[in-house]
Amino acid sequence: MAEARLSNQIRTLRFLAGEMTQAELGEAIGVTRQTIAAIEQGKYSPSLEAAFRIAQVFGKPLEEVFQWEC
Repeated sequence: MAEARLSNQIRTLRFLAGEMTQAELGEAIGVTRQTIAAIEQGKYSPSLEAAFRIAQVFGKPLEEVFQWEC
C-alpha cells in the first residue's frame, strides 16, 4: 500500500501574495520561519490549527492550500 502524503500550495500562495516570505507567514500565524519551511517542503505536517491559520492568511479554503494524496 502506497504511503499517503500531505502536499500544499504554500509557496505558490506566498508568491501570489506579493512574494510573502516564510518569516512573514510564520509571524502571521505564530510559528517560526523554519516551521513554515518544513511544512512547505512536506517534511512536517502542520497542526490542524496552523493549517487553518495558513489558509486564513491567504483567504483560501483549507482544501486549496493543502491536499491529501493517497
